[in-house]
Amino acid sequence: MATAPSTTPKSTFSMGIFTGVVLVAYTTVAALLGFFDRIEAGGLDLLMLVGGTTLAIARRSKDTNGQLSYFEGFGTGIVTALVASVVLGLGFIVLTVVIPHAMDLTRARDIFGFDLSVVLAFLAIILMGGMTGVITSLIAMQYFKKDAPDPMKSED
Repeated sequence: MATAPSTTPKSTFSMGIFTGVVLVAYTTVAALLGFFDRIEAGGLDLLMLVGGTTLAIARRSKDTNGQLSYFEGFGTGIVTALVASVVLGLGFIVLTVVIPHAMDLTRARDIFGFDLSVVLAFLAIILMGGMTGVITSLIAMQYFKKDAPDPMKSED
């Protein structure tokens, strides 16, 4: 029995949730092992998000037999990154409640002396993830878009 090809929302949300769960697991391990305060930890989070977004676009391209329109792939990447970011943000809130001592760096002060609250951290995670998804999707779709006919090429 043949399986139906996955639809854009199904593959987008499943890859977004999968990527988000991987990010939460990594963040939990980083917090428990004490290297969450290093800048490299956040950089690895972004690389995982880029990987998940690119995999979602590649999966969608495979589902459409390489006939993925630019806009469809662009939307797939952005929504995947946003879903993963929301999952990571919610996981961050849970981690802050469960192990607050490991997340003390979120109390970093800005130049005006205000504490970074958990809600602002949640919103910052979503913003950063969304922007990462936009940039990643723009780049990935240069590779995965369907081949458009070349208007300069003669068809003799």
